[in-house]
Amino acid sequence: MTAAVYAFERDWAPAWRLAGELGLGLRAVKLRNFPDGESLPNVGDCPSNVLFYCSLDRPDAKLMSMLLAADALRRAGAKRLVLVVPYLPYMRQDAVFEPGEPLSRDVLGGLLGARFERIVTVEPHLHRTHDLTAVFGGTPVTALSAAPVLAARIRGDEPPLVVGPDAESDAWTAAVASCLGASHLTLQKVRRGDRDVTLTLPTEAEVRGRNVVLVDDICSTGATLAGAVRKVCEAGAASVDVLVVHALFQPRVGVTLRRLGARSLMSTDSCAHPSNAIHLAPLIASALREELVPCP
Repeated sequence: MTAAVYAFERDWAPAWRLAGELGLGLRAVKLRNFPDGESLPNVGDCPSNVLFYCSLDRPDAKLMSMLLAADALRRAGAKRLVLVVPYLPYMRQDAVFEPGEPLSRDVLGGLLGARFERIVTVEPHLHRTHDLTAVFGGTPVTALSAAPVLAARIRGDEPPLVVGPDAESDAWTAAVASCLGASHLTLQKVRRGDRDVTLTLPTEAEVRGRNVVLVDDICSTGATLAGAVRKVCEAGAASVDVLVVHALFQPRVGVTLRRLGARSLMSTDSCAHPSNAIHLAPLIASALREELVPCP
């Protein structure tokens, strides 16, 4: 069998962990940038089965080099090319909300679906999309839930109260709570801007004296999580820990959350961030073992 994991230097640490879980070698996609800003990746020799690890936080700066590398891998001999993209961007723009806007989800789907035999991602931010495979032109898309790995990092002798920041987080907040045999609730949110949100607790919420775990799939500015920490602390929570899947926020947000009362802040390594403490490699590897078969 010939198979290997490929990654840019920027993704080397999580890709190395994934390669180790799968018992595969890790090879570098070398990247050269011309003075005018154009990029030129080089993949060297290539086996027939390739797992290409490439997270797409801050996507606009990364997409072109990723697409060029995919083309290079094909030309170097890849027969089956699987994209491992722990953070998959542009899924929130799943409709044209204002006249003149693009349907960003489908633009990205067309770009990636045409170049890979399969795509594996973690906790994409989906609201109204129920079939990603259709969005990606028939290319199978595996969307993994991070609930089990988040639940595994929650400490305490008794199940905590798991809290989601808004109604959109309810389904997977419930999934984290289910893994722990814990209760859960979601806050009610009114958003007036990227950094202007108002949160309220459900009237029946019983927070006082509870160990609270706030969970969110994506944190971009930290405004929602800051409001959530403040709200549950005001309600008398005994402790507050914050877990995030995709950490897109500035490191100073962690300082703010602790100042407001959070005991800890942890994120997965889907996006490189100082708060990374939860490795996704075992979760992703469990979905990829079937790829480790020889190409015909």
